[in-house]
Amino acid sequence: MLKAFKYRLYPNKEQKVLLEKHFGCVRFVWNWALGKKMETYQKDKTNLSRYELQAELPKMKKGDQPWLAEVGSLSIQSKLEDLDKAYTSFFKKKVAYPKFKCKRNDQKFRIPQNTKVDFEKGKVIIPKFLGGITCVFDRQFEGDISSSYVSRTTTGKYFISILVENGKELPSNPKVNEKTTIGIDLGLKHFATFSNGEKIENPKPLKKFLKKLKKQQRQLSKKTKGSNNRNKQRIKVAKTHEKITNCRKDFHHKLSHKLTHDNQVKTICMETLSTKDMMKNSYIARQIADVGWNSFTNILKYKCDWYGKNFIQIGRFEPSSKLCSCGYINHSLTLKDREWNCPSCNVIHDRDILAANNIKKLGLGQPEVASGQLQKSWMKEETHLL
Repeated sequence: MLKAFKYRLYPNKEQKVLLEKHFGCVRFVWNWALGKKMETYQKDKTNLSRYELQAELPKMKKGDQPWLAEVGSLSIQSKLEDLDKAYTSFFKKKVAYPKFKCKRNDQKFRIPQNTKVDFEKGKVIIPKFLGGITCVFDRQFEGDISSSYVSRTTTGKYFISILVENGKELPSNPKVNEKTTIGIDLGLKHFATFSNGEKIENPKPLKKFLKKLKKQQRQLSKKTKGSNNRNKQRIKVAKTHEKITNCRKDFHHKLSHKLTHDNQVKTICMETLSTKDMMKNSYIARQIADVGWNSFTNILKYKCDWYGKNFIQIGRFEPSSKLCSCGYINHSLTLKDREWNCPSCNVIHDRDILAANNIKKLGLGQPEVASGQLQKSWMKEETHLL
């Protein structure tokens, strides 16, 4: 089983210079290779392979770009491999077209092999850094190191992500049972509502720091471009964004840990959400971006694999909050309606709890609910949730 471990690096001044050279070289090679691919494809509709581009690197090192030899050759070659995968994925219509890299964004380079760790001395040894880089190990691992990534954030912090093969197999999933299954409805007012009636409050990390962020961004807009003061202010803004991101990730990891370590829960059912389409609703776009549903779902998925839990997702357009247990569908339900009364059975429903229970039943495939169909609708209703 592959697991990744991320640690903070504390390079000295000389190591920082060499790391920046690595970032710059892999960025240059990416942009150069992407330009070559675009030029060749426009001429004769052919795609240059990574091996054809890789064959030109020795000539570049001996010619106009001798500084490419100062960094690890494997890191440069892995960048060509990443570009080749991105280009192939684009033509398979899986991702967007590859873009040119900018030095102002997060920087990273991959080390396919030869990464070593010394837990006693607190050092990480990678090619071109034989003395090792000081690293803080908050936890240790056992197994063979497959590859690693060194990255620098926009706030100037250095990290290394180490991919480890620990030799363990993923646990087998238990049988799906209604008693040990829980349905989860994700929302804005409450981040998550469980089918057992429990509701998890939305932490709203962006909303908490929004006033501070606006003030910092106003100050940034008044600074002269290219000045040291502007760069200092840019780092302040980046640190605030980083704080918001860390708060959101911390909440996602704690909640996913709680769900995957609950002995009474063996199966988790959720609905598939199209965040990109939902954010086209200008009334709630910022709130949807703030909660990070996709990030939480991805974290929950791989943790379910790690700890032997079943993870089931129902379709995007399956009835959830609009479907009563008697089979009646309330097509007139809007986002501002938190409760509604079923005219068929005269039962008052909390829409979030009802949705969580319907998600559970749909995930389990119960016929009386799975047979209900909800026509595709678009989010045109105004919301007064927040």
